[in-house]
Amino acid sequence: MRILVIKTSSLGDVVHMLPAVSDAARCCHGLGVDWVVEEEYSAIASWHPKVNQVLPVALRRWRSALARRFTWREISTFRAQLSRQDYVAVIDSQGLYKSALLASWARGLRWGYDRKSAREPLAAWVYQRTVAVPWDLHAIERNRRLLAAALNYRHEGLPLDYGLIAMRAQPPRQSDLPQPYVVGLHGTSRAQKEWPLNHWLQLARWLDAKSVSLLLPWGSWAERKRAEHIASEASGVHVLPRLDLNALAAVLVHAVAVIGVDTGLMHVAAALGCPGLAFYCATDPLRTGVIGASPGAVIHNLVAAEALSWETVERRLLALLEGENWPREQIDHV
Repeated sequence: MRILVIKTSSLGDVVHMLPAVSDAARCCHGLGVDWVVEEEYSAIASWHPKVNQVLPVALRRWRSALARRFTWREISTFRAQLSRQDYVAVIDSQGLYKSALLASWARGLRWGYDRKSAREPLAAWVYQRTVAVPWDLHAIERNRRLLAAALNYRHEGLPLDYGLIAMRAQPPRQSDLPQPYVVGLHGTSRAQKEWPLNHWLQLARWLDAKSVSLLLPWGSWAERKRAEHIASEASGVHVLPRLDLNALAAVLVHAVAVIGVDTGLMHVAAALGCPGLAFYCATDPLRTGVIGASPGAVIHNLVAAEALSWETVERRLLALLEGENWPREQIDHV
């Protein structure tokens, strides 16, 4: 029994698909899962032990180079690869017209959200079977319900399992990292989502006083500049080199806590079972908030005013560092 899952992007959305794959593998004996995902996020899909084959797609890169001949050769090659295998179900959980188009290239019964549930209603016309899923559910739950309907099982009562538990047992790859350490995910796609710089500076000094290092990854030159500025304020701050997802996961999984803004990497940290705090300074975590695996470490979503209150952050972080057993509210308004 082999299925094809289409969840291409973005980083957080791809992470949100992992629990549904775990559900399907647990409920459907002998299930094989192939996954179409954007090439830059293919590592995420490959981490799940039940994914047999990752099929990287380059929609973002192709869109920027449609006038070039090699782009159309790549598209043709990918389409041929996608059509070689027969699937019992082709499940598009992206709900966009472009993802529905990819589904149409595969051989198998096409499943997706119905017209009122898909992000782009026109996508529903491509599917042969559609599922109604309420919009007010968390993205993880929407994915779980779609796969359960397509494969005819019930997921109620199943634990939230991202499938990445084994990664926590891996020894640190970078033995030169200062111990213990907190990872600070300060970079995000929009300026409105950023945690104020003065709070990052306060955090760096607070951790330094407790002999806990702060590790700062970065993905752009602007983020690197901010990380270097934070590092200049406290001796315990370390700016990491630019890391790919595999290397960054190896750093995250051994952190005593992960502190971050509304970014896909916070969802990676949650999937890995890292304890931490997620700051939602300008967005509502109701449908896309960070949810840790169960059983797993506590991770809290702090919303708006709470995320901007240093007193709240200090109290929560101190509890995490001391191992205090906080209630596991998933959407936490303090």
